[in-house]
Amino acid sequence: MSEIDVKLGLRKVLERIEQASLKTPQELRCKPPRLVAVTKTKPVELIVQAYEAGQRHFGENYVQELEEKSHHPLILEKCKEIKWHFIGHLQTNKINKVLATPNLYMVETVHSQKLAANLNKSWPKFGPLDSKLNVMVQINTSAEEEKSGIEPNEVVDLTKFVLNECPNLHLEGLMTIGKFGYDISNGPNPDFLTLRSCRDRVCRELGLDWKTVELSMGMSDGYEHAIELGSTNVRVGTAIFGERTKKQ
Repeated sequence: MSEIDVKLGLRKVLERIEQASLKTPQELRCKPPRLVAVTKTKPVELIVQAYEAGQRHFGENYVQELEEKSHHPLILEKCKEIKWHFIGHLQTNKINKVLATPNLYMVETVHSQKLAANLNKSWPKFGPLDSKLNVMVQINTSAEEEKSGIEPNEVVDLTKFVLNECPNLHLEGLMTIGKFGYDISNGPNPDFLTLRSCRDRVCRELGLDWKTVELSMGMSDGYEHAIELGSTNVRVGTAIFGERTKKQ
């Protein structure tokens, strides 16, 4: 892709995010949605182009790709304020590789107490002094076997564990991937509604202010609809960078 394509794609997505935000009901508005540009399989040159166009939050699905890109000389030189989100399935034995990411901002895919406990234990070895690692609890709202995440009925227990037993973690919110290709002519996306109801339950049972619990939902094929339903964090790759090449 040429430079203008990335900048144009980014601008179009940001415009659509802004338009969708205007359609979000007042009772669901708590903060402007954050765009996470997903760079899975994309070269560092395109990351730099998006960064130079003003984008700061970037997401990676694979540990190896995150490791390689975040330590790449070009990224370290030209993208000093980049904020990395890990948005893929994280195995316990790869925690240290993710936590060693320069400018790691968030792990969006905490799916078990074991993972949360290990992130909590390891973060002080990698993060700035007295800092907390931003995390989201991942929920498998679509009940698909190939997707990670806890069942919706487990959300209070895992969220409570992060809040009470993991002092080095900061609970940023809840995240779902959801089914791909949902047709909104059938009504509001049930995955997004489920994530919202999970937040309602967490806030009610743990006494949290809902405005402090973000929702990460919506990708290239549904981010506008997700924002209208209250998403504060959307993960968009294809609409910015074009179709992905298949991972070998």
